[in-house]
Amino acid sequence: MAIDLKDVQSVYKDAGSNIIFSTMNLKRQDHDADLDMIRDLAEHLPAFENSLNIRYPDAGLAVAFGFSRKAWDYLFPDAKRPKELEEFEPVVGPKYTAPATPADLFFHVRAKDSAVPFELMTMVMDRIQDDVTVLDETHGFRYFEGRAIIGFVDGTENPSALDTPDYAVIGDEDPAFINGSYAFAQKYIHDMTAWNKLKTEQQEQAIGRKKFNDVELEDDQKAPNAHNIVAQDNEGGVEHKIVRMNVPFSNPTEGVNGTYFIGYSRHWEVTKRMLEGMFTKSDRLLDFSTPETGELFFIPSRTVLIKIADGEIF
Repeated sequence: MAIDLKDVQSVYKDAGSNIIFSTMNLKRQDHDADLDMIRDLAEHLPAFENSLNIRYPDAGLAVAFGFSRKAWDYLFPDAKRPKELEEFEPVVGPKYTAPATPADLFFHVRAKDSAVPFELMTMVMDRIQDDVTVLDETHGFRYFEGRAIIGFVDGTENPSALDTPDYAVIGDEDPAFINGSYAFAQKYIHDMTAWNKLKTEQQEQAIGRKKFNDVELEDDQKAPNAHNIVAQDNEGGVEHKIVRMNVPFSNPTEGVNGTYFIGYSRHWEVTKRMLEGMFTKSDRLLDFSTPETGELFFIPSRTVLIKIADGEIF
């Protein structure tokens, strides 16, 4: 059984130009009502996406929707569970902690035109708003040259376009959930005042790359805890990759600037080891970036969404 990209939600493509992230909790007042709502959403979400892509073919709408471990176990207690779907636990380092902020549902919607994600999420909320509590909604944007809000080009260390499905999409190792993905979502707030007080050379040492042309520094030019050193996963002497997107967001009049990190992976264990490296080795970037949220979600394939809609997931 091979990966079928037509069956994969949008987990391996670019971050988009206008982005909405949202996490929600089910109200859990009536299990059967919650399950009916999820089945209805699973039925209609692909149709909403298809309709908007027909209406606005140049917008490049892409949607990923998924469930946390707690939500999966609550909704489908008798069903199989994706092998690596677990409850995210805080990662505690000597200086900083990656917090765990439980959530049930996750949406990642992006397009070139900001009206299209708005339209998609409006359609979604019309169907589910009585049954969920919204925990977070973050609107992101593409910054100059695809840079993170701290000024460095984002995604340089992602796998190549041809290879990304192999790193982001579940394969034969979990055949019941092939073409799905594991998504780790984490929202950071940056102290841009402190960051901008650093000289460019100091920022480059913290990241491990040149700021202007994105060329990687030699190892002896990097800080010992440079971001691109401690965030690598080299388990077994091999570098393992995920598809990562660092999406800028900002309320400039309030002085709020941040990054919404989303990492899609075939194996959650790879992302988990990257996080452990960052926090146990005190990533230099964490001196300026405070994580506020953290949760792991399973993004089902389109086939599994159909099974959910048809009541066949049990």
